[in-house]
Amino acid sequence: MQAGYRVLLPEHRTTSVVFASPHSGRDYPAAMMRRTVLSERSIRSSEDAFVDLLFEDAPARGAPMILADVPRAYVDLNRSAEELDPALIEGVRRGAHNPRVSSGLGVIPRVVANGRTIYRGKLTRADAEARLNAHWHPYHRALAELLTESRRVFGEAILIDCHSMPHEALDAVVHPNGLRPEIVLGDRFGASASAEIVDRLEAAFVDAGLVVVRNAPFAGAYSTQCYGRPGQNQHVIQVEIDRALYMNETTVRPNAGFAELRARLSGIIAEVCDIGRRDLPLAAE
Repeated sequence: MQAGYRVLLPEHRTTSVVFASPHSGRDYPAAMMRRTVLSERSIRSSEDAFVDLLFEDAPARGAPMILADVPRAYVDLNRSAEELDPALIEGVRRGAHNPRVSSGLGVIPRVVANGRTIYRGKLTRADAEARLNAHWHPYHRALAELLTESRRVFGEAILIDCHSMPHEALDAVVHPNGLRPEIVLGDRFGASASAEIVDRLEAAFVDAGLVVVRNAPFAGAYSTQCYGRPGQNQHVIQVEIDRALYMNETTVRPNAGFAELRARLSGIIAEVCDIGRRDLPLAAE
């Protein structure tokens, strides 16, 4: 494994939109697998499995896409590098209460889905820092560069941070029309993106026949908080997709709905990229 991420660039960049898939990595290091108490299937339960494939049409629509190869269970690219877990990593002092770290979901996770412990014993601080230096920092440097380039060329940047969620995560969430939600858009309650952009993004999903809610149960994590600066024309929206739409969560395999959802998302990607084309005259200068 090299830097643990890839950037897929379009032949011609025609939109300010950037797509990211930070949790779809499935390249598990052999050293990690030797240390884990989990089976190969269990350790994948935290993956946003196949989300990179669902959104892979983005470059063909003129938008770059950055995607993880390193798995979330090894290093979580959607957490702050400061969120180190003292229950997992030697030499880390307990700081102010952080519910993510306390539950084992820091930047180097201690558990996967349903609180299942990943490792036997603790990791060294040197191991944790090595993971951050090899994967976390390079990913975020590359992501920041893509957003800076969008702002330079188009006058704005729009990051669509692509994720999936367990079907059961929506059990307590009800759409205003009484329907079960399928998509959650997170903009940190308006703090990470302009209302106009989020409205247009929601409309693209709704027009494709999907049921959308906002900010519940997921309002956006590190990337939305770190990069969402609508006052500076930099907008970030987190997209969560119900995994039951496209995969079997038990076997971690695509299900019969995968091809249909991917086709729907291809049309949604095209509409979302159009949102970022309003500054094309600037791009042509």
